[in-house]
Amino acid sequence: MNVEDHADGSVSRIAAAIGQPARARMLYCLVDGRARTSTELAMVADVTPSTASVHLHRLKAQRLVRVFAQGKHRYYALEGANVAAVLEALSVLAGGSRDVFVPNTPNRLRAARTCYDHIAGALGVSLHDRFKALGWLSGGLGADNAYDLTPDGAKAFEALGIDIEATRTLRRRFAYACVDWSERRPHVGGAVGAALLNVALKRKWVTQDLDSRALTVTRVGRREMLIRFGLHS
Repeated sequence: MNVEDHADGSVSRIAAAIGQPARARMLYCLVDGRARTSTELAMVADVTPSTASVHLHRLKAQRLVRVFAQGKHRYYALEGANVAAVLEALSVLAGGSRDVFVPNTPNRLRAARTCYDHIAGALGVSLHDRFKALGWLSGGLGADNAYDLTPDGAKAFEALGIDIEATRTLRRRFAYACVDWSERRPHVGGAVGAALLNVALKRKWVTQDLDSRALTVTRVGRREMLIRFGLHS
C-alpha cells in the first residue's frame, strides 16, 4: 500500500465514523468543548446506552473523542480543536446550526464552588483557561489528564507563596484536568488546585459558605485575579 492509499483509507474511516447519524449527533453535541457521559450522549443520539457505547468506541478508535475517567464516571470530549474545526467546517458546508449546552446547576454553585479541595464552577474553569493561555500548564492530554507546571507556571505559583517542590512530594496527584460537572470543561484539580484554593481562602480572595460548597469572590479577590491572572471575575 502506498502513502496515498493509506491516507485514503484513513480519511474514509474517519468520514464513515462521522457520517453515521447517531455518531454525528454525539460529535456535534461535544463541539461546545464540554464533556458528557455516555448516558447523556445516548439520549442526544436517541440510541440505547449499549449502542452508544459501541458508537463511542468507534469514535475513540478514530481519535475523534477522548475519555476522562473520573471516579465511577466516564466523560467524553472531542479529541482536540482539530476535530472541532472539521465539524464546524462540515456545518458551514451543510448550512446547519447546533444547540449549545445549557447547565441547570443553581447559579451560586455554578459561579464558584469547591470540588473536594479545589476551585470549581465557572471561576475554576476560567482560572484553568487563563493558566493555559498564559503558558503555565503543560500536558493534560494523556489518559490520566495529568498536568505539570512550565517554568513560568512554577514561578507564578511560587510568587503566590506555594512551595512547588513540597507540593510535588505530597502523596496525591500533582495536577490534572478535572471535568467540572456544571461547566463540563476542565478546572485544575490535584495538589496544585488544592494549594490555589488554600491561597485564595487565606488571602480572602474568596469566602466559603458554611452550609454549602459555594464560594463568593470578594472585592479583593476580583482585583487580585485581574492583576495576577488577567481574569475578569
